[in-house]
Amino acid sequence: MSHHILVVDDDPHIRDLLTFALAKAGMQVSEAADGEAALAAISLQAPDLMVLDINMPRLNGLDLCRKLRGSALPHADLPILFLSSRDDEIDRIVGIEVGGDDYVVKPFSPREVVARVGAILKRQGSGMAAPSQRAPLAHHRLSLDPEAWEARWDGTSVATTATEFQLLLLLASMPSKVFSRDAIIDRLHGPGFAVTDRTIDSHVRNLRAKFAPLGGDDLIETRAGIGYRIGACA
Repeated sequence: MSHHILVVDDDPHIRDLLTFALAKAGMQVSEAADGEAALAAISLQAPDLMVLDINMPRLNGLDLCRKLRGSALPHADLPILFLSSRDDEIDRIVGIEVGGDDYVVKPFSPREVVARVGAILKRQGSGMAAPSQRAPLAHHRLSLDPEAWEARWDGTSVATTATEFQLLLLLASMPSKVFSRDAIIDRLHGPGFAVTDRTIDSHVRNLRAKFAPLGGDDLIETRAGIGYRIGACA
């Protein structure tokens, strides 16, 4: 079965360009011209992933992402690839911090968008991890179920994005190892992907903020000048 991708952008030329490229890659594509139309489309038939422009009229991309992530609906964890019209690190970091999985800066290559969509879907699919990583994993109070894409802290479920879950799974699978940001990027996206260190920092901040109210302040430990590892008591 082909994946269903929702392309949301107020520029019809960009929608046509991405629809053609994604369809050529074997994906089913639907379109929306603004955030409100996207929200309506998602409620009718939730896609497998949304390519979402940040700057749009009638509910911009960041606000749409916040609305989805803040809901208790089944599509709250819908993977999101942001399109940013400016090569502005603040825009990109904010996009990740509100719950985006990845971003592409305009102007972009359609092939890059297809590659990033494929990478996110692969992380979320059953073949994204080694067999040992697909088995449930427990580390002190943290438990991860890769088959259900569910993270729990002391038995309480915590909603995570596909990228956040994969980051947790990577760190918890080797609890004694400290991962550099570059190593994390290579594991999550593959070598050569243009992702900044700040993006990884944003995913870590998001995870800490989600687990802190449950007592998971020590979820991820920072090793200054080196990188990150799973917390000793996580």
